[in-house]
Amino acid sequence: MMTDTILEIGIDYKERLFVIPKTEIFEFIYRDASGVNWDINGQFLYSPKPTEMTYFDWFRQILLATKGEYGCELKITSETNWTNIPNELKNQICG
Repeated sequence: MMTDTILEIGIDYKERLFVIPKTEIFEFIYRDASGVNWDINGQFLYSPKPTEMTYFDWFRQILLATKGEYGCELKITSETNWTNIPNELKNQICG
């Protein structure tokens, strides 16, 4: 299993959770059929705007999708940037 670090986790103006990996490209993540997508221009993974699932659920879904479809485990580091993430959600994500 390969690993990649997460450069940034955020919520964008469309209210989607996004995750920017350091090096890996997940262009075909949609094949996982989990609702997770890849923005080819911005080079980031993103969820739809949450309706039934929470942002935390979507974060876990993104990690599961990259692991399942690509065999890549995404890791948060002390260098990971947080954009528009409430403290409560950050605490959930960091566990």
